[in-house]
Amino acid sequence: MSEPRDHGPLPPLLVLLTVMTGLVDSVSFLELGNVFVANMTGNIIFLGLGIGGSSGVAGDIVPTTLSTVFFCGGAAVGGHLAFNGITHRGRLLGAATAVQTWALIAVALIVTNFGHIQQSARFAAIAILAVSMGWQYAIVRRLDVPDFRTIVVTTTLTALVADRGEAKERVVRRTMSIAALLIGAATGAVLIRKVAVEAPLWCAVGVLAVVAAVSFVTANRADADTWG
Repeated sequence: MSEPRDHGPLPPLLVLLTVMTGLVDSVSFLELGNVFVANMTGNIIFLGLGIGGSSGVAGDIVPTTLSTVFFCGGAAVGGHLAFNGITHRGRLLGAATAVQTWALIAVALIVTNFGHIQQSARFAAIAILAVSMGWQYAIVRRLDVPDFRTIVVTTTLTALVADRGEAKERVVRRTMSIAALLIGAATGAVLIRKVAVEAPLWCAVGVLAVVAAVSFVTANRADADTWG
């Protein structure tokens, strides 16, 4: 039986990315027109409802379609084209989150300076956020850390309650992953209500910057080869 793979600092960094996902989706759903930029399962349902002629919570089919298409574009680039020459997982995460940080800064500046009501600003924010989240998910899949996908928690939640005889470490990881998304979304909702619409986005920028910095620093330590 092979030894479990060492993941070094990757699990806590991916927990932070999961919190960031909750922050971003709180803005997209509550303020950008009932659309998800990370949770594509919800978007597919909304698209189906829209195609079926429903209205209300499903929102407008145009931003939902926009988000889904741009998410796929970001995932395609992150999965097939981005940083193929980087072999160490820490450096890969650092480079990917550094790029993603600039995308989130762009959206935060759009919402801060132009608001989110005007259609052009809203659609630009949705497109950039969706690209960045598709990019994130594709990169995280390449890291291959079990139970930490940062966006999708359906499988994690099912495994938590359905699997028997799992090691305590796996139960803890799954619980942390689910809790992180919950905390991120709740924090985002509070910030929108108490501070400003753009507040969760600026918090997401801060989280990404921390993840990028820590990834680069830890990947350059002497023991980095053990988990790269």
